[in-house]
Amino acid sequence: MNDFINELQLKIERLENEINFKNGLISILSHDSKELFGTFLWLTEELEQNTLSEEDFFKLLPQVKRDAQKNLQTIQDSIAWLKTQYGEFKIKPVKIMVMDLFHDLEEKYAAKLKEKNINFYFKGDHNAFLTSDRMLLEYVLDKIFNNAIKYSLPGQEVYLQVITEGDQVVLSIIDSGTGINEKYLPGIYTYGNPIFLGTAGEKGVGLSLKIVKNFISLLKGNIQIISAENKGTTVSLFLRKFIE
Repeated sequence: MNDFINELQLKIERLENEINFKNGLISILSHDSKELFGTFLWLTEELEQNTLSEEDFFKLLPQVKRDAQKNLQTIQDSIAWLKTQYGEFKIKPVKIMVMDLFHDLEEKYAAKLKEKNINFYFKGDHNAFLTSDRMLLEYVLDKIFNNAIKYSLPGQEVYLQVITEGDQVVLSIIDSGTGINEKYLPGIYTYGNPIFLGTAGEKGVGLSLKIVKNFISLLKGNIQIISAENKGTTVSLFLRKFIE
């Protein structure tokens, strides 16, 4: 009887988390869309009425660009999550070399790494591998790595580290950037935390980590974030070496 109650409580908790996640997602999409299109509409109206000079218009363009990039990120994150919610989504396990993941990130972010003068290194066994869903895992690493770059200062280093412990593989993205104040860590996956700008003014929506946690659950793994303000952040993924 107790086992049944415990199982029921876990199901209720999972449902509550899913509902909160979906409500938060809808709220973010609604707010960001209104903000972005409201800004565009205001700019065009001001130009039409000649109440905004061309000089001021061009001064506002960088901010509009950042808002558009943030909105695009929200849509892309939402689409990635929606793929796991509709139809008969199933994990597709394939053998993945960790070094391939490292090179993929290195290639995709080459321009950003160069722009911020950040060095990216690999730590661990170059032959390490795991069997997992490539789409989910690549999304997770992409978002964590993007944050590492976003909150790193020019000249700093970021690492992808792999440690194999029996049937478990631990993938960690390690940076020495601005870090997160410890008081914000307990609510890192909720919608109550403030959104921080990156070291080059990059804007985020606070959605990626929530989807990351959701995807890690689908991969039957766990995520751990260790961070301290001005000392950097280590995000570790505890994954099964083999997943069915």
